[in-house]
Amino acid sequence: MTPSDRLDATFAALADPTRRAILARLATGEASVYELARPFDMSQAAVSKHLKVLERAGLISMNVDAQRRPRRLEPKRLQEAVDWIERYQEIWEQNYLRLDALLEELKGMPAASKRKK
Repeated sequence: MTPSDRLDATFAALADPTRRAILARLATGEASVYELARPFDMSQAAVSKHLKVLERAGLISMNVDAQRRPRRLEPKRLQEAVDWIERYQEIWEQNYLRLDALLEELKGMPAASKRKK
């Protein structure tokens, strides 16, 4: 899977509010499917489908502990998404700084000069 494919899978997984809620719960510690399904008005099978999407995206993993198969958060993929977003945040911050500088420059110009630009 390419970095672009991983990023696509991460954002697709994060697009669903149920999956985001599951990730929020796993941020507090690992949990079983039963524990993850409890707050939702859906079956464990439906929650399992959401877990598979999160696993394929690399956002969570499963431990095998005898009969239990708890899931846990895998922060590396989230960090990849954060890094991607931060690159664009830096670009926009630079654009805003340039706009602020231009606005300050325009404030100092006489009114007639502003209309000519």
